[in-house]
Amino acid sequence: MLLIVGLGNPGRRYAGNRHNIGFMAADGIHRRHGFSAWRARFQGEISEGRLDGEKTVLLKPATFMNESGRSVGEAMRFFKLSPADLVVIYDELDLPPGKVRMKTGGGAGGHKGIRSISAHIGADFRRMRLGIGHPGRKELVNSYVLHDFAKSDHDWRDAVLAAVADGAPALAAGGDSSFMNKVHLDLVATGLFDGDDEPKPPAKQSAGKAGAAAKPEIGPKSEPTTKPATGALAAGLKKLFGRKPQ
Repeated sequence: MLLIVGLGNPGRRYAGNRHNIGFMAADGIHRRHGFSAWRARFQGEISEGRLDGEKTVLLKPATFMNESGRSVGEAMRFFKLSPADLVVIYDELDLPPGKVRMKTGGGAGGHKGIRSISAHIGADFRRMRLGIGHPGRKELVNSYVLHDFAKSDHDWRDAVLAAVADGAPALAAGGDSSFMNKVHLDLVATGLFDGDDEPKPPAKQSAGKAGAAAKPEIGPKSEPTTKPATGALAAGLKKLFGRKPQ
């Protein structure tokens, strides 16, 4: 059996936040693979289904991020699972926006949800890190993760969520590398990502429009004008034509 946990904060207020991309990924898997209706359990919401023929439970803790371990620990004990049976999906500040990475174990990297889970069940669980980028300064982090994705981020975000949902069966088979290969191919196929699975910069996508906008407008043709000749040149022309040039 596999337990997939998407991390986030409960409630409509936080639904579109960068910090809630784990919830978004769990919802995407739920829709893509026809899981059962969400229901309240384990201090959160769960849904059941199958991935690659293996029974799989999706869990979205309702304990708020920094207490996620209480919900996850309760589910793990009920189903008698080991850390190897758990995949946690969450936002990663230290990865560029759109970058997806899998790893097992390690530190929390400042993520309060991961820190809470590690405190309850140990650190040796599988982790799917979805890059959201860093605001640049530590003091901006809290505001950054608790704000909604910018409209300019929606294309790459939705492409990542779709690729994660499509590749989810590989997680049940234990093939993290197979999952990553599937995600990579799906992302590059969208045309929104380069070969390193990073969103192409907006300048590249809109270069044609930007170039067109930079060209001067073409208006009605005007007659060329010349400056009136002065000095010796004017005197010579007067002598030749009998008048000053206009």
